[in-house]
Amino acid sequence: SEDVLSKDAGECAICLEELQQGDTIARLPCLCIYHKGQVFHRMDTKFQKVSFMGCIDEWFEVNRSCPEHPSD
Repeated sequence: SEDVLSKDAGECAICLEELQQGDTIARLPCLCIYHKGQVFHRMDTKFQKVSFMGCIDEWFEVNRSCPEHPSD
């Protein structure tokens, strides 16, 4: 389900960016949470701006399970 994070929650296992209060997240049935529906910008190793969509949105385009619980 989609939700807004009420407090900082560590690191997203997909993009390794911090899950911060106010971020839109997807909470999976296993209770894992990931960024959802947002566009993120970060600098790559050559200091070029890289943009990507919500982590779980991109993940589910090619996968059908939780990144941390693939056998569930």
